[in-house]
Amino acid sequence: MARSGIAKGINKGHITEQRERAAKPSRTKGKLGKRTALCREIAREVAGLSPYERRILDMIKTGGSAADKRIYKFAKRRLGSHKRAVAKREDIKAINSKMRAKQAGA
Repeated sequence: MARSGIAKGINKGHITEQRERAAKPSRTKGKLGKRTALCREIAREVAGLSPYERRILDMIKTGGSAADKRIYKFAKRRLGSHKRAVAKREDIKAINSKMRAKQAGA
């Protein structure tokens, strides 16, 4: 917003030049970097699923009418928050669909 040099009004104040501000590090917070993504992918490939993740996968496979809710409640108890539980549920569902696609293709 440009200043008018007048003491009253919406643009009151001395006429100054707006400086370009450097981006804060917090702007990149939460974005997954290439290196981190690669490391996590390799770790998942080598170590596989943890026991509670295998249990979630089993719940997905057995299915049922309220499977999503049961999986969510189980994951929330293990992980502690709503966001983490929902993300884990979607992650394991993606793994399951990949496995099914591999079996269908092979």
